[in-house]
Amino acid sequence: MIRKLLKRLPSPFGRPAHRRTTPAVIPASQHSLKRNQISRNAVTVVERLQQAGYQAFVVGGCVRDLLLDLDPKDYDVATSATPEQVRATFRNSRLIGRRFKLAHVFFGREIIEVATFRAGHSEDQDAGRDQSLQSESGRLLRDNVYGSLEDDAQRRDFTINALYYDVTRGTIHDYVNGVQDIRNQRVRLIGNPVQRYQEDPVRMLRAVRFAAKLDFEIEPHTAAPIAELAELLYDIPAARLFDEVLKLFLGGQGERTFDLLLEYDLFAPLFPDTDEAIDEQPEYTLKLIRQALRNTDQRINEGRPVTPAFLFAALLWPALPQRTRELENQGIALIPAQQQAAHDVLIEQCRHTAIPKRFSVPLREIWDLQPRLERRQGRRADQLLEHPRFRAAYDFLLLREAAGEQTHGLGQWWTEYQDASPEHRRRMIQQLSAGDAPRKRSRAPRKRKPRSGAAS
Repeated sequence: MIRKLLKRLPSPFGRPAHRRTTPAVIPASQHSLKRNQISRNAVTVVERLQQAGYQAFVVGGCVRDLLLDLDPKDYDVATSATPEQVRATFRNSRLIGRRFKLAHVFFGREIIEVATFRAGHSEDQDAGRDQSLQSESGRLLRDNVYGSLEDDAQRRDFTINALYYDVTRGTIHDYVNGVQDIRNQRVRLIGNPVQRYQEDPVRMLRAVRFAAKLDFEIEPHTAAPIAELAELLYDIPAARLFDEVLKLFLGGQGERTFDLLLEYDLFAPLFPDTDEAIDEQPEYTLKLIRQALRNTDQRINEGRPVTPAFLFAALLWPALPQRTRELENQGIALIPAQQQAAHDVLIEQCRHTAIPKRFSVPLREIWDLQPRLERRQGRRADQLLEHPRFRAAYDFLLLREAAGEQTHGLGQWWTEYQDASPEHRRRMIQQLSAGDAPRKRSRAPRKRKPRSGAAS
């Protein structure tokens, strides 16, 4: 099915890209990146590898971010040394990965990731299964075929991530016009887009993430096959997609990322039930999700903590009503139906995006507290205030109201109750009790029947 689809896609995707064998070497005087901006530990790794006789460069996203005056999250090094040779050079290192073998060099809490130059794959490549392995659809299952610096540049995903910085000379080696793409604010895939997405479908998500993060546009040839190939994501392990979802939505540009996922039909493979809810109730669902992402972006940009549990609670909440109604139609009462629906939605979601228990458990608690927030009589309100998930549940209630759910002022009541004095709280509870008290029916006076045997 996938192979037939790939054959139908028009050029230029079927044409091999022109391969550049000599880099543009950009001297220090022609770019803004300075050695003192680089992590001292990354510089140490590069210098020690060079002293040992290997080629070594700082590479990838850290170079891109520094050229854009952004703070890199981490630092990567590319080298001609094999992982085993890196391990022999650094006693403070260990090898990781099977699909893609790497070396991690430890400097306290900082980890410098060191990757050996990789080569591309061809059908006639004489490599063992321990080095290279692809699935029927073309997805790379193992990628330990080593090559030259030129090879490594050509097999990286995007041009903006294929820049090599020499800490010794201060030069940038650019084989794929990555510097020009940064200047043009463009995300461009290296090589044949169909083939590269086929090798690793997650690259489609990465294209969206970089476009949102950097406020770049996805280059037309890079963007064109995405919607057609989005279904390839269904073959990606759910645990890996969970990690990618966190990167997508917890980078401070979640709302923009969400819009791009919808534009390129990439949201459905990640959240199929929620995607159906968008079709059924677009106004409410989109408003709820966008508001949740907007709030998350604001907290991240203000340096405040966020929890994936709350975000996933918002992303999956629109899928609950339909499932609840189906269970009610089977004769199940409302509360048990809601609880069963929550369980079913989470189980189904984990088949696509594996949510760990450390997030799924508090997610369920946020959901389960929503109907409990309505039951406030007696000591229930005070008991709810003491619940460890109350604040998250309260914020989620406000989110639902902002999306248009009718709760009859429940959010305002809880807002007032939290700040009220003990006396005022008692009055609020009494008012609830009075409002809920059943009305007495007025009855006509009953006529007594005459006693039997009474004197007339």
